Amino acid sequence: MKVLVIGGGTGGLALAHGLSRAGIEVAVFERDALRTDGLHGYRVGIDPDGSRALHSLLPPELYDTFVATKARDPRYFNMLTEDFKEVLSMEVPPSTDPVESEKSISRMTLRQVLLTGLEDVVEFGKEFTRFEQYDDHVTAYFADGTEATGDLLVAADGSGSRVRRQYLPQAKTEETGIVAIAGKLPITDESAKLVSPKVFEGISMINAPRGLFCIIHVMEFQWDRDGRVKHGIGGNTEELIRRWPGLQFDNTRDYINWGLSATRDKLPANIMELTGEELVKVALDLTPDWHPNLRRLFELTDRGTCFPVNIWTSVPLEPWESTNVTLIGDAIHTMTPGRGVGANTALRDAVNLCRALIDVRDGRRELLAAVREYETKMIEYGFDAVIKSRAQMTADDPAHKPVIGRLALAGMRTAMRTVNHVPPLKRRMRDSMLTYRGAGRDEAVLEISPAPTGR
Repeated sequence: MKVLVIGGGTGGLALAHGLSRAGIEVAVFERDALRTDGLHGYRVGIDPDGSRALHSLLPPELYDTFVATKARDPRYFNMLTEDFKEVLSMEVPPSTDPVESEKSISRMTLRQVLLTGLEDVVEFGKEFTRFEQYDDHVTAYFADGTEATGDLLVAADGSGSRVRRQYLPQAKTEETGIVAIAGKLPITDESAKLVSPKVFEGISMINAPRGLFCIIHVMEFQWDRDGRVKHGIGGNTEELIRRWPGLQFDNTRDYINWGLSATRDKLPANIMELTGEELVKVALDLTPDWHPNLRRLFELTDRGTCFPVNIWTSVPLEPWESTNVTLIGDAIHTMTPGRGVGANTALRDAVNLCRALIDVRDGRRELLAAVREYETKMIEYGFDAVIKSRAQMTADDPAHKPVIGRLALAGMRTAMRTVNHVPPLKRRMRDSMLTYRGAGRDEAVLEISPAPTGR
């Protein structure tokens, strides 16, 4: 059996690791020309479900490297006003478990970790154009005139998936009416002093009038600006980082990341075409009454890191007839960042599909039956996450309305301030949040064994 994976994102690369470890031939086709290409976003939160998936799919030492290269764990989850006043602050309990814990990861670092060990599996500069299906194989064609043939083709090519457009033309994505501006700035003496200790050591959300929303992450890593392991790290963590070849491809350094979102009607019509300099000006124009320190963060942003994001979402889809083409991650269930589970859902897909293909390897199931079982589960949990994520981030939310929005914001702030001052309520809310982001799904655990002798 040979598996063709279109797209070298989080889900596709994690799947490739699992299949390689299981002795299943796999090839990944990535349209970027080089390993260092692409901005690849900023922070991604890997919850315990995602960690369990990666722990199952990656070689043990590479998983340890993944843990060693994460950012410092956040100590607080904060809700603030636009003038930097605390509405709610919950302390996040520390965890020493390398698997059953929440992790802050740079997307570029995660990409370099996942590319490690797949040098002979991933082909760069492969822009997918189309595929042809036959009873016993499928062939993918690329813009450079080459082609590849395998038993199964997996679409892991993101929300704009060309595979999905050809394979499931009835599958639709639609705009939520929300656009975000993202940017980052290096941590310096000046920038560090612009935020409170709780904000510096946490993840902070700002809900403001007119439905404006801002999120702030402070990301500190184990290496310095020159790529050297920081003084005092020591132990196995230092050894893993020193031995990790991916660091030479990773430009991630300590930074403060912010994301500001609003409905399209509050933004320039050409927002998606603006330069970094122009986007910073838009952020400042949107926030004239915000705290001067917040506005200074915007001003200090590295213009080359600033970009707009049009927030799209999939439209839930009825099951389709399973074939030798299937899909994982954003290629089938694009979701808003409202609940922060997109990458974790893609990793859940990778574990479930890997498990199904190991059953094929071992003769317990035919290929199409295995794909059908995977897709049946994926459609259910994937589109459930799509619906719940959209509810958190849509222009239809009353928060964006002029009058009712202010009333809703005032009501929310009153409720959260009450929680903030009643420790039992705060603990219950924190525990509920942590449970949602690590539900302990058994399916995320997969013991990968070598192929039986003779196969």
